[in-house]
Amino acid sequence: MAETKQFKAESKRLLDMMINSIYTHKEIFLREIISNASDAMDKLYFKSLTDDKVGMNRSDFFIKIEADKDARTLIVRDNGIGMTKDELENNLGTIANSGSFSFKNDEANTAEDVDIIGQFGVGFYSAFMVAKEVEVRTKAYGSEQAYLWKSSGVDGYTIEECEKNDGVGTEVRLILKDDTDDECYDEFLMQWKIKNLVKKYSDYIHYPIKFDMEHDHLKEGTGVDDVPPEYETTIEEETLNSMTPLWRKNKNEITDEEYNKFYKEKFFDYRDPMKYIHVKTEGTATYDGLLFIPSQPPMDYYTKNYEKGLQLYSSGVLIMDKCADLLPDHFSFVKGLVDSQDLSLNISREMLQHDRQLKLIAKSLEKTIKNELKKMLNNEREKYEEFWKSFGMQIKFGVYNGYGVNKDLLKDILMFYSSNDKKLCTLDEYVSRMKEDQKYIYYAAGETVDKVDNLPQTEVVKDKGYEILYLTESVDEFAVKVLESYNDKQFKSISDADLDLETPEEKEEFKKLSDESKDMLEEISKSLGGKIKSAKLSERLKSHPVCLTSEGQISIEMEKTFAQMPTDQNVKAEKVLEINPNHAIFEVLKELYASDKDKLAAYSKILYNEALLIEGMTIENPVEFSNLVCSLMVDKK
Repeated sequence: MAETKQFKAESKRLLDMMINSIYTHKEIFLREIISNASDAMDKLYFKSLTDDKVGMNRSDFFIKIEADKDARTLIVRDNGIGMTKDELENNLGTIANSGSFSFKNDEANTAEDVDIIGQFGVGFYSAFMVAKEVEVRTKAYGSEQAYLWKSSGVDGYTIEECEKNDGVGTEVRLILKDDTDDECYDEFLMQWKIKNLVKKYSDYIHYPIKFDMEHDHLKEGTGVDDVPPEYETTIEEETLNSMTPLWRKNKNEITDEEYNKFYKEKFFDYRDPMKYIHVKTEGTATYDGLLFIPSQPPMDYYTKNYEKGLQLYSSGVLIMDKCADLLPDHFSFVKGLVDSQDLSLNISREMLQHDRQLKLIAKSLEKTIKNELKKMLNNEREKYEEFWKSFGMQIKFGVYNGYGVNKDLLKDILMFYSSNDKKLCTLDEYVSRMKEDQKYIYYAAGETVDKVDNLPQTEVVKDKGYEILYLTESVDEFAVKVLESYNDKQFKSISDADLDLETPEEKEEFKKLSDESKDMLEEISKSLGGKIKSAKLSERLKSHPVCLTSEGQISIEMEKTFAQMPTDQNVKAEKVLEINPNHAIFEVLKELYASDKDKLAAYSKILYNEALLIEGMTIENPVEFSNLVCSLMVDKK
């Protein structure tokens, strides 16, 4: 009878913690066992390169999975290098000790085509999340004796001699736990589940993973001529994994159709991607990457339910389905994967240490994505504009977030609509078209291009022949405020208090008129009961009677944006009612100030509400506004 050996105290605690908390998803146990089998075959293959006695080529290696529903056992076999009794003791008796790690760090064992996956010797114990007992039957290369390692978990393990008639290699047998009200372990014996887990986590293991699939067929001679149909079951061995990652191939070997097919199958999109980016880097950040820009955003993209992230692989083995740390928020629309051999993993492949290597990869990806977008902008303008309509808002959020920490990275790929043919343009294109005497990059904010184009404030800027950027999304003005300038040209809203467009003579004449109208303007402001900060004469209006502008950092468009947010903050712009001194209404106001201040107050309220409507804002008291308009319409005096 085999002697029961105890795990070391620290190993026992680690095993208990791992079974109950470290792995979030129980299903990764199969990934870990398959990865260990792949390591064992890599070791024997490496040995075959210098030892003719091995007598095996790479094509001779395979992994076989078997499921027995009646016995509730799941078996994973390999024909790799196997383990001696001492290796069983060292590798499986001491948790966190890894034969693969030792092999990989042996200076004598270096070969370009050998890639050891396992490094930390803990993943094997994830089997205890689903199994009440684990048996490992193994025979090492060059050994005549096979050994059986058996354990029920933290109570310890046994090692004894056994028979193994199918040659060298290892067989891991899991006796699954009984189902409970909360957990169903039976599913890990079902062929659809096994197939799905292999495809999800181990599809790119470079040895075939074989499984006997049951298929039901219509029995010959039944189901015809009123003969009831009968079915018979046949068993066919299938290879569950594809073995060759697309991203490991040379770019010139892959067609556009293959990239598109891979994207649609992998990321469940029925449309071709707008662009794919195939990356291979070596050096401080060594990885393969395959990135895709979707042609349309997902339905939930601009909601809090959307999850960003790239699939993360280590040597072809899926570590994480959505690694959010690999993508900055401003490029969260990118889908794809990264495969690196150099990631630092902690005790499970599922939990990443956010170490220097991962950050280097993320930084490299950010730069690559930005460069590819810039190429698209320069070389495929129509495609880039389609991209911008789908994902431009996210990039503008990226400029605004973090107090502008990413503005220098993103400013060259920004686009806004412009008064120049009402088409999209970049900031560089705008600046290149600026007139010699133009000091600022002018912009106007509103709901649509047409509404902005019709704002009264645009007239004087257009008359000067200056181009105006039209900001039509809620984030636009926030992003522009963070940018502050582009190529040493300051941004200026057409609603700013001082547009600085007049000659010194015009300014002097305007100041004189404003001084003369000071008392009347104060009376107008007073009649509006604190709704505006002040009333003033306007230098910017040409044909319109009034407009609203703002002072301070909060613009009228910003106030509208804040009002749509689900918060209790009552953020208001400091509004200024501007009156056109060259419009006929100005003379009427002067007459009323001298003769009928009550009617002046009524006119002031009407003009203020008209200005609100022009800005696309809600009238606070529409009934009062309607009554005022009607009373003036029937007033014959």
